[in-house]
Formats: sequence, C-alpha cells, structure tokens
Amino acid sequence: MILSPGTRLGPYAIVGPLGAGGMGEVYRARDTRLGRDVAIKVLSSHLSTNVEAHARFEAEARTISSLTTRTSARSTMSDGRTAPTTW
Repeated sequence: MILSPGTRLGPYAIVGPLGAGGMGEVYRARDTRLGRDVAIKVLSSHLSTNVEAHARFEAEARTISSLTTRTSARSTMSDGRTAPTTW
C-alpha cells in the first residue's frame, strides 16, 4: 500500500516515504499530538491476514521500543489499525 503525503493514520500525518522491505513500507510522519517527526512502519497489504507476519511485526515494534541509547530514535508501539492498514 502506498500512502500519499497528508494521509492520516490516527494522530499521524504522512509526510513521505523513507523505505520499503519485505514486511512493509516505512514513512516519515508527523505526530500531530506531540508535534514531532516519527517513522511509521506499515505492514504490507498482502500480509494483512498472515498471523505469523503480525506476530513478527509486533515483536519488532517491542524490540525497537525497548532501545534506550543516546542515538536511538524515541519510539513507541502503537497498535494501529485503520482498515485495511496495520501500522
């Protein structure tokens, strides 16, 4: 699924694409609640019904949210689902 600039996923406004891989696409977005830039990973639509892919996606989010180094981006796990997109 390709998201256009301005697309909203909950409180996040898509700014533009950052990259893509086997599980999905990553976008630069703006958290409109906190006024900061974030990266949003969107699960590929062809994996939307794959239980194993959802489990990997959630495990990756948990791992990333546990990083606390000085140079790591602040992250949070948001169980976002805006039909038909999982983010």
